[in-house]
Amino acid sequence: MTQQKLPRIRLSIFYFYFIMGLIFASWASRIPDIKSSLNLNDGQLGQVLFAMPLGQLMMMVVSGYLVNKFGSKIILITAMTLYGITLTLISQANSFSLLFLILFFFGITSNMANIAVNTQAVGLEALYKRNIMSSFHGLWSLGGLTGGILGAVFAETKFSIFTHLVIILILGIIGIIIFSRGLLAQDIKENSDVTTSKKAFKLDSAIIILGLIGFGSMFCEGTMFDWSSVYFSTIIKPDETFVRMGYIASMGAMTFGRFVADRFVNRYQASVVLRFCGILITSGLLLATIAPGLIISTFGFLLIGLGVSSIVPICYSAAGRLKTMSASIAITAVSSISFLGFMIGPPLIGLLSEITDLRIALLAASSFGILIIVLSYQYKSIKF
Repeated sequence: MTQQKLPRIRLSIFYFYFIMGLIFASWASRIPDIKSSLNLNDGQLGQVLFAMPLGQLMMMVVSGYLVNKFGSKIILITAMTLYGITLTLISQANSFSLLFLILFFFGITSNMANIAVNTQAVGLEALYKRNIMSSFHGLWSLGGLTGGILGAVFAETKFSIFTHLVIILILGIIGIIIFSRGLLAQDIKENSDVTTSKKAFKLDSAIIILGLIGFGSMFCEGTMFDWSSVYFSTIIKPDETFVRMGYIASMGAMTFGRFVADRFVNRYQASVVLRFCGILITSGLLLATIAPGLIISTFGFLLIGLGVSSIVPICYSAAGRLKTMSASIAITAVSSISFLGFMIGPPLIGLLSEITDLRIALLAASSFGILIIVLSYQYKSIKF
């Protein structure tokens, strides 16, 4: 493949990361509105938030198999189309049970798209022969930031949730049609020396370390996505205009962090970057909860977003370079463990909030920042 084609492929993959972030944020930014419209308490919201990561987890191994069998391109196009359609159905849920079911399928399509797009990114990273994974995840965060801002605008202008989500779907479908042609037609097998017998899902020490680091990050990331706006609306209680400030600040910081992370990973050891990220996550959660206020808590969520920005890209990139299994299967294995954090985090925060209060529940989440700090020392033992 000629070097001239690489920027076009990168731009196409960029788009799919962006629209994935935009679709997810379009749901996350309207959580307070959906919570209110269905009259859900914190415990019920925590339970319904369990649906999406449950769907993601249930699809983990299946997604890896489908990508290996049919290729990441066709799976990505199919999954992203279904992801956007399912987004619009969320607005039609008129009960707890129906919302749970729709979010479960939302999680299934999200996971298929996630495994496929990361397989595309790992393949292109192999062609570039340097770390570029964080820049891709930066586009996901940029999409998330855009979605958060649009969600605030649509809510402020009293657009219905359905109208908001249909507009996102239309934009997504147009982009899929335009950019799908530029994707890698064939997955690049960076681990060319991996034998067929080694392509199975295998929980070796490297997978466990990467998975647990991702688990801690995605626990905090899921908590930030699903509870930041609720935390501001119920604890900080600012003017309605500022309810989504924590979400927007964290997504903005995550976006910035992912666009600059590759240069730090290339210059310093990944373990050092992971350790620093763990410190930021812990500090942000402590700051946001110990001294709640609009400015201080917004800054706290900004630190959380900056902290989680680099962790998943580092873990996925490392998984794609392991010699024990193919890239798509390795990413699936790490994602499976990581997404347990995404699955457990939001509902556990809801449960703890019901037992104690939301401040204490978020304060407890800081322990996962400490977990990342500890495991960053084990990262150095991984052999690529």
